[in-house]
Amino acid sequence: MRAFLAQIAHLNSVLSAFNNFQKDPKMANTILRIPAAQTQSGYSRSTIYLRITQGLWPRQISLGPRAIGWPATEIEALNAARISGKTDDEIRLLVLKLESARKAAA
Repeated sequence: MRAFLAQIAHLNSVLSAFNNFQKDPKMANTILRIPAAQTQSGYSRSTIYLRITQGLWPRQISLGPRAIGWPATEIEALNAARISGKTDDEIRLLVLKLESARKAAA
């Protein structure tokens, strides 16, 4: 139980970093299309969609009938979580928090 609480506390620190990215005026409203998301994450297109089905990547935002993207701040938060060695379960929890924060901001 202590380990789980420690993981939650660490995820909160990752979310804090996410919130700091949102405060950066250049990053606050930037939406990355698939090529930019691939470059930022290092994942291929198919891997991004696989990660979405696994719950390890947030769902895309529709920009129009034939265009999608992801908030740059969400990709930065995922990168920070991966770099810090988060497990897949911790990243799933982060993805849920990112998506709920996205809905709450709307």
